[in-house]
Amino acid sequence: MSAADLARLQFAATTGIHWLFVILTMGLVPLVAVMHTRAAFTRDPAKRAIRERMTRFWGQLYVINYAVGIVTGLVMEFQFGLSWSGLSKFAGNVFGAPLALETLIAFFAESTFLGMWIFGWGRMRRGVHVTLIWLVALTAYASGYWIMIANGFMQHPVGYEVRDGAAYLTDFGALLTNSSALVALFHVTLAALTTGGVFVAGISAWHFLRGTKETELFRGSLRLGLWVATVTSFFVVIVGEMQRPVIERTQPMKDAVLENSGVAELQAQLVKEHGPGDYVPWQDTIRFSMDAMTLIGNTVSTITLVAVVLLWKDRLIRWRWASWILVATVPFPFVASVGGWVVREVGRQPWLVYGELTVDDALSHVSTAALAVSCTVFIAIFLALAVTNWTLITRFALRGPDATQLGATEPLPAETEPVGATAV
Repeated sequence: MSAADLARLQFAATTGIHWLFVILTMGLVPLVAVMHTRAAFTRDPAKRAIRERMTRFWGQLYVINYAVGIVTGLVMEFQFGLSWSGLSKFAGNVFGAPLALETLIAFFAESTFLGMWIFGWGRMRRGVHVTLIWLVALTAYASGYWIMIANGFMQHPVGYEVRDGAAYLTDFGALLTNSSALVALFHVTLAALTTGGVFVAGISAWHFLRGTKETELFRGSLRLGLWVATVTSFFVVIVGEMQRPVIERTQPMKDAVLENSGVAELQAQLVKEHGPGDYVPWQDTIRFSMDAMTLIGNTVSTITLVAVVLLWKDRLIRWRWASWILVATVPFPFVASVGGWVVREVGRQPWLVYGELTVDDALSHVSTAALAVSCTVFIAIFLALAVTNWTLITRFALRGPDATQLGATEPLPAETEPVGATAV
């Protein structure tokens, strides 16, 4: 393999693995926030206790995924300087600001609010404690916004001018409202919520298959997960189609590959505009990824809709085959989302910054041997982190609420709660 192929393989593998953490984090945290809010506003002590246990159970799975995922994010940052120094030289003045803001929000604001929420059980007023988890959710999506702004510039560069071979920001507003970023962010948000909903529903269904005694806890979780997944999986398909006009306008070659029409003509046109080269991305890879994403997305949407109907009179719980289908559906949104990223990233090849900087020009002057070593090490580390994450998640998910350690310090008795704790 060439140096460029090794660098691309390394970044593709590590980004793809990291994305599995990100999509579950973004999808699960709003559900945990909803659970905690319902618990805080429940007056009945028995129901409140169940809903607090529900919040701590799902919150612990979220915290595990976040903690391990943040490590993959830190490791990934090194690759920009290691393999793609040309990107920093050309687009650092534009690309650097969104990345810096994403880092500040994810590694400082979000982690600070999450830490306060983790250690705040029984020590804070309920209203303050609930606000913290909503702030975690808000900063998670703010972080996603900035990373999509950075990626959107690579997909469709706007608001800049090139001076002495480097891009300089000239219109910050254009950068923030880049259609290639905003529509994609909406699509990612819906995909993440679908993933979180299916995750919660699938694990809840598993506990019913095992004959759980936590009937009310997992019935509430199952309903919430299914309703969220059903609504968002329907709209994720619609918003996905909304990206096609944007792609047609900004990346005509990607659109031609997806439509399987006009590829040769566009290749000839791009050669005239940018000089000799192969401007056609991997067609089979893009089409297969798009077909897989579409098929899986429609399947998940159908399954969750049917499952919502079966919630009536608890048929979903009583019919074991239906619960088994929900359990088997858990990996589907993850696979579909990776397929989406393949279409988005591979589809703009050979450009790293579309129309301005190619992959070959952005590659650092690093030997093939060094890249082979770093590629092997990076992928091995990320695979180890992924296995660790899913081993821990599976272990604590199967153990159930009794094994939950998050919030182990129970809320203070009413007579000793902080002033105003019961006012929420």
